[in-house]
Amino acid sequence: MAGGSVIEVADAGIRFRRNRGGRRSFKDLFSSRTRRNRPGEFWALRNVSFTVQRGEAIGVVGRNGQGKSTLLKLVAGVVLADEGRVDVAEGVAPLIEITGGFVDDLTVRDNVYLTAGLHGMSKREIDEAFDEIIAFAEIGDFIDTPYKHLSSGMKVRIAFSVISRLQEPIILVDEVLAVGDRGFREKCYKRIEEMLAGGRTLFFVSHNEKEMRRFCTRGLYLDKGTLKLDGTIDEVLSIYDKDYGA
Repeated sequence: MAGGSVIEVADAGIRFRRNRGGRRSFKDLFSSRTRRNRPGEFWALRNVSFTVQRGEAIGVVGRNGQGKSTLLKLVAGVVLADEGRVDVAEGVAPLIEITGGFVDDLTVRDNVYLTAGLHGMSKREIDEAFDEIIAFAEIGDFIDTPYKHLSSGMKVRIAFSVISRLQEPIILVDEVLAVGDRGFREKCYKRIEEMLAGGRTLFFVSHNEKEMRRFCTRGLYLDKGTLKLDGTIDEVLSIYDKDYGA
């Protein structure tokens, strides 16, 4: 990658089916990008290109269903592009769903070790960080409770606490903080600011403009699956507000 860029997205597109029962054939994996869409298919994202420099804080703006979460999943490697390319030069810590990858039937304790371990932390590192993870999440009385029995707010707390302890240089945050209570959100905000001060790269999705302006200097405005505007966060939010009267 050129210069200090850590993410390069070039003409990326991803195609989904509206009918969950539909199947893609093996031949589809090797078909050209010009293949005609099958009935029921649609492009969640298409012709999206941008470059991210190390340490940038980017807010992804758009209405529901315009491709924001899909874009974060492409960067995280959760889904693969059907056309174009997505190159990510550094590790990613994704908080892109409320579950944070946790397993319902495992306890909080087991989930902390599983999730942190899958993201590259050693058992010793998790042992050393475990008490701080639980203290930050404020769920010390529920360590041995199955994850599925936690409230939505508790799930957000433990998921954010684990993901924010990872040392991955790129952080993805998608809407999840909207579920937490005000006091915990403020604690999360301060943690995000600490990570940004340490040189992390942030992708942030929220419908809260105050949050966007607090963390982000740059914005990507997605509309109907395409990148409508790449500019400062103030420019992007201004155009978005004009379009939809937010």
